[in-house]
Amino acid sequence: MSTSSVAKTMGGRVALVGTGSRAAMFIRGIIARPTSSVVALCEPNSIRAAYYNELLVSLGAPSVPVYKPADFKKMLKDENVEILVVTCVDALHDLYIIPALEAGVRVLTEKPMTTDVEKCRRILETVQRTGRHLTVTFNYRYNPVHELVKRTISQGKIGEGELMIVSILSVHFEWLLDTVHGADYFRRWHRQKNNSGGLMVHKSGHHFDLVNWWIDAEPETVAGFGKLAFYGEEAGKKHGWAKNYERARGNEEARKDPFAINLEADPTLKRIYADAEEEDGYHRDQNVFAPGIGIEDDMSVMVRYNTGATLTYHLTAYSPWEGYRVMFNGSQGRLELEVVESQYRLPSNEEGMDGLIHGNQSLPNAGGATVTLHRLWQKPEKLPVKVDHAAHGGGDTRMLSVLFGPIPGEVADTGDASKQGANERDGAMALAVGLLANESFKTGKFVDFKSLNLSL
Repeated sequence: MSTSSVAKTMGGRVALVGTGSRAAMFIRGIIARPTSSVVALCEPNSIRAAYYNELLVSLGAPSVPVYKPADFKKMLKDENVEILVVTCVDALHDLYIIPALEAGVRVLTEKPMTTDVEKCRRILETVQRTGRHLTVTFNYRYNPVHELVKRTISQGKIGEGELMIVSILSVHFEWLLDTVHGADYFRRWHRQKNNSGGLMVHKSGHHFDLVNWWIDAEPETVAGFGKLAFYGEEAGKKHGWAKNYERARGNEEARKDPFAINLEADPTLKRIYADAEEEDGYHRDQNVFAPGIGIEDDMSVMVRYNTGATLTYHLTAYSPWEGYRVMFNGSQGRLELEVVESQYRLPSNEEGMDGLIHGNQSLPNAGGATVTLHRLWQKPEKLPVKVDHAAHGGGDTRMLSVLFGPIPGEVADTGDASKQGANERDGAMALAVGLLANESFKTGKFVDFKSLNLSL
């Protein structure tokens, strides 16, 4: 299914679109490599952009020009941009991906590639017209534990038929977001589906890509149920968690709310959100039990693939602990993965902002990871795993090394990680599952991949 191949490292003049929290990982990684440099930022909020220019200077790099979105094409030309990294609001990705590809710039975009089928079609059409490909930074592919799963399946350990074709019959994937990290998607712009596509697109796209890649298959049919069961005004009142405020900053009622965050408690969040809100009015600390939330927090999905395999997937965004369990069933046995990213959480006002921005650091009270191989007629085998709870399980660090080359003194990764890059086709396939799930939530019907009319 995947067209991924051994990655060719890139270098040169890099510009970033969007200066939210995710941009910092790319900036630090680029500046650490002498073959690349950050030459420009595209960001509507000058206060937020100034923070990132300060970060550049603190890392020993010069400050760079800041362009408004209306001047994006001018930036590409005037700054001789060779590589563009897109980290802005999901629904805006296409506005930068398309003109950059048309200008001959190499583009890396954060997942999801985009948020609806029309934007996806336009991106794919641009790729076909220009002959230039897009890299979607599915960092979970580079996580060593996930790599172990991929390798074990590819070796036919649980299912290889007479024709030596690896055959996975079914997959079950349960994902749990806790009441600090999970709640965070209901405080900010992600809470509206027109911005993020909902958790099926913005977050579960990680997992849909993993399954597509793990079992080397493409989705055909999707069905599901989704609901706002815990967050939002109605559920908050029903379960006794609701508090009466719009946003936490400066509100006494929010101090009593274990779901509220204090932006001033974290220096980075204060600088890029609290201090910057006077310019654009964006509130990063909205009440998770407020009216008007437009995304779901509890979702069950079924997927049938072109190989005949099926997936059952469940997301809970209000769990006491955080992690995921994945089970693969094959003709020769079963493979089980369990990752506990956080065994439990305390309210934000007790443990601070640690782990609020997933992947930036280890989650508090981190647990472990296990991969168990069950072969028919044999004792179960615990496979050796390398666990890293920071940087998305080590995926961010390895992804940067593959994309931009190793940091001086490090050895280039020429093994499995170098072959795991995702392109626009992979991005579209992960997006498709989320979009079809959202459609099924509305209609109550099974929805076919063909209905999206994507030219792949």
